[in-house]
Amino acid sequence: MAGVRRAVAALSGLVLAGGVVAGCGTEPRAVCGAIVDSTTYADPATSRNDVTSKLPAFAGGCDWIGFAAVTGSSESSTCRQGPVSLAATRAENPNDNPVVEERVRQHRMREVLPRAVALFDCPTEGDGSDVLGALRYLVKQLDARRQPDRPHQVIVFSDLIDNRGELDVNRLNLSEDGRQQKIKELRDGGLLPDMSGYSVVVHGFLRAKTSSPDRFPLLEGFWRESFEAAGAATVDLL
Repeated sequence: MAGVRRAVAALSGLVLAGGVVAGCGTEPRAVCGAIVDSTTYADPATSRNDVTSKLPAFAGGCDWIGFAAVTGSSESSTCRQGPVSLAATRAENPNDNPVVEERVRQHRMREVLPRAVALFDCPTEGDGSDVLGALRYLVKQLDARRQPDRPHQVIVFSDLIDNRGELDVNRLNLSEDGRQQKIKELRDGGLLPDMSGYSVVVHGFLRAKTSSPDRFPLLEGFWRESFEAAGAATVDLL
């Protein structure tokens, strides 16, 4: 009987060990991007707190994350942070060991938050906020990493008060026809990035509330419709 109990205990140990491996695993995670608004959105402490409190959990679901800053000239900005590849390479983890994978991931996660926070302090580049330019620049990075079998996720820390060049939301005709006309102009002009299948979450939407209250729901409608026209699968404006 003692021998049987030892055999059962050993088998149970193997099952439990297998459960741990399956739970940790080395399953591929998302291709991700983060946008940080360095314009007036960055002034309140709440904006910086959003990044420090929300970005780590977001990045935990990513295998790779790129960055972009909202400035007055986002697409041509010199204020950049390089991407972070969070997943272990084949050379680093040839046996798909989940312990090694997690060790590499945790080491590289330490790079994510400092890079994002650094974008709050970009130098001033012209007046206003070029949100669309930041989206285009970020999506160019993600397109180079696009993998059909992976989720693609973008987190945006911005009030989305775009008031540069092709889009000034403070002067936008927000009637249904006006919104649709502007979105068509942006799409036809190649100014909306291809976000097909992307999940998008925005923190700090309209935080500054520079528009009259009756425009708030209309601006929300405009941005939702814009992201949907760009192909986004889900949009959360928080």
